[in-house]
Amino acid sequence: MSTTLFNLQLEHIAHLQRAYEQVLTKSGFDSLAIYSGHADYHFADDHAASFQTYGHFMHWVGLADIQHSWLVIAPNTRPQLYLYAPDDFWHLPTKLPEEPWVSAIDVHLCSTKTAPTLTGKAVVIGDIESVSTDISQALKADVAPNALVQALDELRMFKTPYEVACLREANRLAIAGHQAAQTAFIGASGELDIQLAYLAASRQRESNVPYQNIIGLNNHAGVLHYQHYDLTPPKQRFSLLVDAGRRFRGYCADITRTYAGPDAPAVFGELVNALHRLKDEMVESIVPNVDYVGLHKQMHHSLGNILVAHDLFKGSAQQAVEEGVTRAFCPHGLGHSLGLQVHDVAGLRHPDGTPAPAPTEHPALRLTRTLKPGMVVTIEPGLYFIPMLLKPLRDKALPINWTLVDQLLPCGGIRIEDNVLVTESSFENLTP
Repeated sequence: MSTTLFNLQLEHIAHLQRAYEQVLTKSGFDSLAIYSGHADYHFADDHAASFQTYGHFMHWVGLADIQHSWLVIAPNTRPQLYLYAPDDFWHLPTKLPEEPWVSAIDVHLCSTKTAPTLTGKAVVIGDIESVSTDISQALKADVAPNALVQALDELRMFKTPYEVACLREANRLAIAGHQAAQTAFIGASGELDIQLAYLAASRQRESNVPYQNIIGLNNHAGVLHYQHYDLTPPKQRFSLLVDAGRRFRGYCADITRTYAGPDAPAVFGELVNALHRLKDEMVESIVPNVDYVGLHKQMHHSLGNILVAHDLFKGSAQQAVEEGVTRAFCPHGLGHSLGLQVHDVAGLRHPDGTPAPAPTEHPALRLTRTLKPGMVVTIEPGLYFIPMLLKPLRDKALPINWTLVDQLLPCGGIRIEDNVLVTESSFENLTP
């Protein structure tokens, strides 16, 4: 770890200590215990699913795989980490990493699963229901009051310089994977081999990715969360969509790129270029105090212009929006908050914790906030040819060029996604 990142992390922990003290004082608690969580076995099996540490725990220590451990925060007291580190010859024993947070936190190595030591009026957050009865009874604390958890969620909306540095590095590593995926596609690889090329270049195991990578060839690019990897390459290569990320110290990159294949109609390549321009337009619209819902609606109007310009819709862009045509071609939101979780917390709440739901006409939108400095969001416009969404439009008297749509169906769709920091006066694109 560089000296700069070392110092930034110490400043980050000091910032969290001050912020947590304020939340505890306001909530009337003397101490707070955060449970890391733990992996659960598959039903009727002795093999556990992949695991991710609870976000509020990870906010302090930056590691995504700590289990059966506790972090205790109290005002005017150094954070106390009760790290589960049993003697074990089946697995590599837990050991302290050489990282800055270790010097800022008192660490207690625990060979057994035990409850932490709490003082005064205490509160615990995390997956408390999953711990043993003995531990839960020993805690003697309130469990996850909504107001307190929402205050801590709100804290994560605004990234410290340390967190931004981690997100930049996650993007850098993910970009290497995307470049390798593109090269594999050019070499006529199938989905599984493209996935393996991505993992190798981004230097990560599949169990460590922040979300299951979406590697979709041809019509699979039109399945928004496509979950399989075909083992053999298709005979024709119309398109590739890669939505894939990387973690760095717990922080997630979430990047999407789409490529036209040699067998795609020429207009599909033109549409890919148009979506890149639309993504850039939306990124450049990010400034403090802009309404993200407004940006989402702006994206739909621009998408309407693209449909008209490329002869997919023979009416006006305004008509394409008003008739729901753009929503059929792009059913998801413009993006979401990004941080320790890919779809990070507090995106659908006001700063005071009250709900801020997505508009009725845009139910898939995951972020409804007014953008402020320190927020990190994704910008990911899309244009898809999904039969089940387009079918209802075929029965309406709309000026859609169905001949061209049908030619593009084998291409699946397009999504272009960058990760963007809201700065004091403008933006910084973390995905250059």
